[in-house]
Order: sequence, then C-alpha cells, then structure tokens
Amino acid sequence: MAFLAGLKLGLGLIVAIGAQNAFVLRQGLRREHVFAVALFCALSDAVLIALGVSGFALASGALPWLPEALRWGGVAFLGWYALRSLIAAIRGGEHLEAGRGAAPSLRAVLATVAAFTWANPHVWLDTVVLLGAVSAQFPGARFGFASGAITASFLFFFALAYGARLLAPLFARPEAWRVLDAGIALLMGSLAWRLAAGAL
Repeated sequence: MAFLAGLKLGLGLIVAIGAQNAFVLRQGLRREHVFAVALFCALSDAVLIALGVSGFALASGALPWLPEALRWGGVAFLGWYALRSLIAAIRGGEHLEAGRGAAPSLRAVLATVAAFTWANPHVWLDTVVLLGAVSAQFPGARFGFASGAITASFLFFFALAYGARLLAPLFARPEAWRVLDAGIALLMGSLAWRLAAGAL
C-alpha cells in the first residue's frame, strides 16, 4: 500500500515537463552519456527523498502541528501543479528538438544536470517537502513509501533516457505535449483531492 502510493505519487510528480526532464530527454535523443545522466538524476532523487522522509519524521516529532500544515501545503502545491499543466495543455506550443553540434564531455554534462537537479526549487519541493509531507500518512511504513518514490525515479529516468529515440518523432509534435500535460493535470488534481480527503 505505502510502496504503491509512493510509486504513484513519485511518477506523477516526476513526469511533469521541466528543464531536468527535457535535458535527460535531449541526452537520450543524442545518445550522449545516457547511463550517467539517468543514474545521476535517479540517485539525486533517492538522496532527496530519503532526506525528506527522514527529516520530516524527526521534525514532526518536535512539531505536532507540522504534518497537518504540510498536508494542506501539499494539497495546494498539487492543485497548482494540476492547474499549470491544464493551462499548458490548453495553450499548447511545447515541443522538443534534439540539440546539435560536438558532443560535450561527461564532466560538462554532469555539471549541467547537477544544476538542473540541485539548483531547481521544484525538485526540492517535490522530493523533500511534498513527498516528506505525504509520508506522514504512513506512520509505520515510511520506508515503503520512500522505496516506492525512489523506484519511480529510477524507472522514469532510465525509461526516459533510453526510450528517447522512440519518442523523438512523437515529441516533435506540439499535440503530444498537450496530451501529456492534460494527463498530468488529471493525475495531479486527483492526488490533491485524495490528499485533502486523507485517502492518499
């Protein structure tokens, strides 16, 4: 139960279009340092998720009002995510083109993906704040919840990086992004509703 909830929420959050995912997809399209990029992103998520779940457990012991406050903060954040994705689906215009030119070094690629990961406030909000808050719904199964969310990160980043060539023709079309954004909006909205109802 906790593992599946973590897996579902982890996938729902990570699928959202952003700079990090676009970079991973672009590296996959170019077939440059694909394994290293996917592994870096997945391991970074694992560290941040563990930090959020364990740190939240310690903080909630000292501040008993914190779980409820963060639960409603999570509802607001998921609702905003859903609205943003819905607006993107309606407006359209997103597309992705593979980059061109000489292949950068592994060090340069990892430095870039590190900036997209560790300097991105949305990554911190998703992993440390939101997943940490939702883990309070599973007081005896936080490890299972965290394991599900970490598994989601590994599955997603490796699937995205290595499946990029299959997706290249599809995501050259703006309509594909609109469908993806609409799906994300529905998922995030349902998660916000369930979290508000205490059913997540």
